[in-house]
Amino acid sequence: MAKEGYIEAEGKVLEVIPGGDFKVKLENGHIVEARVSGKMRQNLIRIFPGDTVLLEIPICDLTRGRIIYRK
Repeated sequence: MAKEGYIEAEGKVLEVIPGGDFKVKLENGHIVEARVSGKMRQNLIRIFPGDTVLLEIPICDLTRGRIIYRK
């Protein structure tokens, strides 16, 4: 369940950008730049191109997001 003011979406990682960012293509075709959430970084969850991930995207800026789960 997404927090208030966030959209939850699923997408596929296209590429890894230096600095800890990822380019993620959503199911509807939009491309979003995303970072890994704190708990995933803390538990050393690795993300590679081709992985399916769950994102939280703020309503105010639909071009950035936060990866909260890797499937």
